Amino acid sequence: MGDDKVAAVLADLETAPIAEPLRAMLRMLRGVTKDHAAVSAEDMKRVLAAGVTPAQIRDALAVGFAFNVITRLADTFAFEIPPAAGFAASAKMLLSRGYK
Repeated sequence: MGDDKVAAVLADLETAPIAEPLRAMLRMLRGVTKDHAAVSAEDMKRVLAAGVTPAQIRDALAVGFAFNVITRLADTFAFEIPPAAGFAASAKMLLSRGYK
């Protein structure tokens, strides 16, 4: 997905120029992230009816879970995002140690 579509999704999911299965999946992921207890079997049926496969739902939930855990841990431990120079220094260090 191009940067323009990402920006459109972030601005307004309902009017973004994306396929309906993706829109349905993103709605569901938003619900799981913001109020997981409110997500029901009916929500999943709507995602399936939009053309998303059970395997795609599992994959999306796994990725969403990973990011939600990372975000919650970062918030818990008050991690701060370093400036761009900090990212560059970290990348250089990782590359020097063989991380690719």
